[in-house]
Amino acid sequence: MSNSNSFVPVPENEPILAYAPGSQERKDVLATYKKMYKTPIEVPLFIGGKEEKTGQTASMHPPHEHQHTLGTYHLATPTEVDTAIESALAAKKQWSVMPWEARASIFLKAAELIAGPYRAKINAATMLAQSKTIHQAEIDAACELIDFLRFNVAFMQEIYQNQPVSGPGIWNRLQYRPLEGFIYAISPFNFTAIAGNLSASAAMMGNVIVWKPSDHQIFSAKIVMDVFREAGLPDGVINMVMGDPEMVTNRVLASPDFAGVHYTGSTFVFKNIWEKIGNNIQNYKSYPKIVGETGGKDFIVAHPSAIPAQVATGIIRGAFEFQGQKCSAASRVYLPESIAEEVLQYVKKEVATIKMGSPENFENFMTAVIHKGAFDRLKGAIEQVKKDTEAEIFIGGNCDDSVGYFVSPTVVRTTDPNYFSMSTELFGPLVTIYVYKDEQWAETLQLVDQTSEYALTGAVFSQDRYALQEAFDALENCAGNFYFNDKPTGAVVGQQPFGGARGSGTNDKAGSVFNLLRWVSPRLIKETFVTPTDYRYPFLAKE
Repeated sequence: MSNSNSFVPVPENEPILAYAPGSQERKDVLATYKKMYKTPIEVPLFIGGKEEKTGQTASMHPPHEHQHTLGTYHLATPTEVDTAIESALAAKKQWSVMPWEARASIFLKAAELIAGPYRAKINAATMLAQSKTIHQAEIDAACELIDFLRFNVAFMQEIYQNQPVSGPGIWNRLQYRPLEGFIYAISPFNFTAIAGNLSASAAMMGNVIVWKPSDHQIFSAKIVMDVFREAGLPDGVINMVMGDPEMVTNRVLASPDFAGVHYTGSTFVFKNIWEKIGNNIQNYKSYPKIVGETGGKDFIVAHPSAIPAQVATGIIRGAFEFQGQKCSAASRVYLPESIAEEVLQYVKKEVATIKMGSPENFENFMTAVIHKGAFDRLKGAIEQVKKDTEAEIFIGGNCDDSVGYFVSPTVVRTTDPNYFSMSTELFGPLVTIYVYKDEQWAETLQLVDQTSEYALTGAVFSQDRYALQEAFDALENCAGNFYFNDKPTGAVVGQQPFGGARGSGTNDKAGSVFNLLRWVSPRLIKETFVTPTDYRYPFLAKE
């Protein structure tokens, strides 16, 4: 907006609705859930503002009722991927020069749409597509996505206001240009908010996007796209394409205009993408920005001074909310001998009260894992534990895919701190416990640091401040998000910027100014008001 200095609304975290019995939000989301369940939809590709249907389709099913069909979605061919790239580059000519306040307004409107008329719809879609309980859907699809949009707009303003000092007679300015080319956003199944943020965060900085959502999140991804379109996002700024992941990725990475990737998913796939980018580096107009948040083998370590009930609650919530399908989920636990049995008995008692089934029943704390591949992986791990002598199933271990992909909350006890389930990411409701001798606290911290290739999240429970500090120092490099006396999940935008290093990603901290800085290429402008006309400096003069 010309001739003014604008300030965006100060962001606040969106309040989490309770969905208590009798509440209006509970009635609204259940009614919407039932309607969406009964009404199959057809999801097209969204390219250049148009809905594209290729005729090649795949079906969508709720993980908790895999025989039911929610609808179909269209699959891109190489032609549609190329068209998406062309549409993005065509849109960039206007989008990149649009005043930042106008871009901000679009995404602030998107946040208000989600907070209001779309709230029940995006939550219900997430419950159906990803088998999330209403609480997990609310904190993800509604609140976190709203927070991403509002806080990122404020971070954008903060970046633009960050300007260099100017010396006498000159004026220095920084222009935060979008990257030259387009951004490839690849989003996972487990968080609707991530699906929206991977595209929106780069787009609000003036970039254009080719977005490939997970095959198992398309039902709710469509709602995200509907919100952006209703909010006034110009055609071609974000193009949503579904299709064979390798084909889409190879086509995108072959373009000389590829400028960066914003990724959340598995470590293996991210490394593969990085390798392909390296092999294509001679083809690109600029060095691509590579931003990724990947896997985790997240830990809880308890000191002998820890309060058993607190540790047990951290384990249950950290390991079993959303069926352990969070990259931050607790999956390996280190308990001291002196409190181990009390913690384990508390966990056993409480897990026995957990109900599991469809998210439509609000009494269920857990639902189904995302698909048959996940179910088979977890079932195989459980069967392996049952065969091995160095581990045992302490709680759970039941699997049933007759109706949905249900895996019961499972606790494994092992005598081997390097057992496969202590180091391998399984991405499900399975947590492994290792009991250490109290006097081996320091050695155990070294085990925690050295056991896993990942470094995403971790939690330490202790009432001893010296012990907390010792853990803080010893575990410096094995968790990008580190928690004292709390579960290692549940990062809130604007409060706990999220990301990890080592095998867990580039640690660019989603939900912070640091992530947005990756999507700009600053240009320094120095303007001299009185330009010299003589090359000679004073030191050249004779005495």
